[in-house]
Amino acid sequence: MSRSLASKLVVILVVLAFFAALAAPGSAAAQSASQRVVTIRDAETENLVRRLSHPLFRTAGVDPGLVRTTLIQNRAINAFVSTGNRLFIHTGLIQQAGSVRELIGVLAHETGHIAGGHLARMPEEMRMAMLRAIGGMLLGGVAAAASGDSGALAAGMLGGQASAMGEFYAFTRAQEQSADQAAVTYLDRLGWSSRGLESLLIKLLDQELLAVGRQDPYFRTHPLSRDRLEFARQHISQSRHADAPTPPGFEDSFAMVRAKLDGFIDAPASTWRRYPPSDLSTPARYARAIAQFRSGRIAEAVAMVDALIAEAPRSPWLHELKGQILFEGQRPAEALAPYAQASALAPDEAMIRLSHARVLIELGQPAMLRQALGELEATMRTERDSPFVWRQVAIAQGRLGNMPQADLALAEEALLLGDARSARTLATRAEAALPAGPQRLRAQDLRNAAAPENLPQGRGR
Repeated sequence: MSRSLASKLVVILVVLAFFAALAAPGSAAAQSASQRVVTIRDAETENLVRRLSHPLFRTAGVDPGLVRTTLIQNRAINAFVSTGNRLFIHTGLIQQAGSVRELIGVLAHETGHIAGGHLARMPEEMRMAMLRAIGGMLLGGVAAAASGDSGALAAGMLGGQASAMGEFYAFTRAQEQSADQAAVTYLDRLGWSSRGLESLLIKLLDQELLAVGRQDPYFRTHPLSRDRLEFARQHISQSRHADAPTPPGFEDSFAMVRAKLDGFIDAPASTWRRYPPSDLSTPARYARAIAQFRSGRIAEAVAMVDALIAEAPRSPWLHELKGQILFEGQRPAEALAPYAQASALAPDEAMIRLSHARVLIELGQPAMLRQALGELEATMRTERDSPFVWRQVAIAQGRLGNMPQADLALAEEALLLGDARSARTLATRAEAALPAGPQRLRAQDLRNAAAPENLPQGRGR
């Protein structure tokens, strides 16, 4: 292989890797493949995001049930959508937002991407940009090979790559402008202010002065221009909803969620600095209670949460936190009542009902195990694809002595985890022991789904 040909192949592979990285679901978060992505589940935070985003989705003509939202534990400001109507939100966006309006502005913008089908068109744009880059490099390589000038070879290749990348980012900037236009339209339809979008763009303007490695991912994945800020300002100057107050409860809920994330994600010392004892607001006391819990001071944390519950006895999130503190503090019997109260106050919150089920399983009495199965059944209305939930079902069924049902649940878990061999074994065993009916039919379905000939290529056999 000649040196010039080898050089061309290396640069082509670099460009291929660049565009492959852009196409990867997690790439919009500007994270390297080697970084570990940590997702979090929290009923209170998810409830807030639903309350803010679902009206936007419906206004945009998007079925909220078709959008899957995932929270990523990352301090950086970022939110993005990927193919399949998946919305990803960094916890840092909530923690660093100045108000709920900023979060609403970002969610409205991302809704614009979803409703506009931008991600559906992105792969074709990337493919064409990649082909243009390769074509430009090959043409540059031919010219350089004719002249024998290795410098011309590199220049030709990089020129083709830069041209293609410029076209790709022009497409991205057009998408950002389109999403902004859609966002303010949705907000006006709802009678919500667009000032949050403006304030976030102002905050991100400072990112232009930072080196690329220090910029927030949102800046790098959502090309910012002063034109975007001017557009937002012009719209606000003409909108009759510019100074509309946020819907009742939004700001208070946002402040509590932000404090909760600060308490659980940041070091306790940081939480105490941000929320000093002199701050007697409810969010500050919430954050300090969590910091006490994370520092191992269970009694102090429970006392602080009890004081908050006395002020807001119908808050499921406070009862849930008390249950978590007691359960993880090795006091499951005491955790049962607050979790039961939280479940009763928020029956549609799957994560709360799952936590309640875990306490019931831990206590292990037959009546409690049967109650736990009821809670898990309710959980699976939205969490049927969770291996962890199926594992809890298997534990409860096993402790009740229902081994065929336990095997069936473990087969579900194994298939979700990609362990087809275990799924086949467990489903076959469950099928042989279960009486005729829906459960046996499900065991047959699982056995067939895990058969080698029915597995997608590359899945474990």
